[in-house]
Amino acid sequence: MWTRSHRARGVLAVVAAAVLGVAGCDAVGGDSAAPSQRAQPSPKPTPLWDRSPSSVAAVGDSITRAFDACDVLSDCPEASWATGTSPEVDSLAVRLLGRTGAARRSWNHAVTGARMADLPGQMARAVRRKPQLVTVMVGANDACRATPSAMTPVSAFRADFEDSLRSLRKALPKAQVFVASVPDLKRLWSEGRSSAMARQVWQLGICPSMLGDADALDASATLRRERVRQRVEEYNKVLAEVCDQDERCRHDGGAVYEYRFGTAQLSRWDYFHPSVNGQARLAEIAYRTVTAEKPLT
Repeated sequence: MWTRSHRARGVLAVVAAAVLGVAGCDAVGGDSAAPSQRAQPSPKPTPLWDRSPSSVAAVGDSITRAFDACDVLSDCPEASWATGTSPEVDSLAVRLLGRTGAARRSWNHAVTGARMADLPGQMARAVRRKPQLVTVMVGANDACRATPSAMTPVSAFRADFEDSLRSLRKALPKAQVFVASVPDLKRLWSEGRSSAMARQVWQLGICPSMLGDADALDASATLRRERVRQRVEEYNKVLAEVCDQDERCRHDGGAVYEYRFGTAQLSRWDYFHPSVNGQARLAEIAYRTVTAEKPLT
């Protein structure tokens, strides 16, 4: 987009060219200005979206920490889709910066168990690194509560996300943001419920609003799962709307939510978090979004 200074320079250049053109007719006897006197084209404005940022900071929850991807009940940040160094994942940071660059210029500020209410604090820590790109993946824990009635209200979800972006903009006006959609939690249930191991692990309290009573198919259980799925869709709508209001923010267009993952993409310990293979698929989606010529829709 042209700035006022660009337009002013353009007007001055046109005026100068006209004056020099008149003088040139007398000086060289031709119908046009001498080559050295012609107006030079104004430089193109710097694009708002840089498809090759030089540093990356990640914020979010256990998915970005790669919880249960490598070992049971533990984070595995080296396998993170956003900033990990594992060659099996080929993270967004590695794809953008190279393996050495990712180790030096990417930072993972996500926290296992985090909800949207925790994002402003994470963002405040991330901006201290002055990253050129910040990745955001959060919202699953807001829906994964003891009961559907305990899920984070949509209005609070929106307010905390807006607050997070405002604090980023105040500190780093030109930083870019990639926002991933919340995964389809109902698909987790439909993919994993045929596994006796998955059902047993889920009984320990993993996302009870969706995964509790996994065998139940009565009207009450069906309604409960639909309420959770609807809330996730509402969260994703908020993420897309708020991101669209920021000219340096890109949303994945619902790609994570719509991804048709199977058990190979799920942790073999909890059938909830992404496996190493699942982390690699998330990295592909993020890289495709960040490097696209135009935002995905």
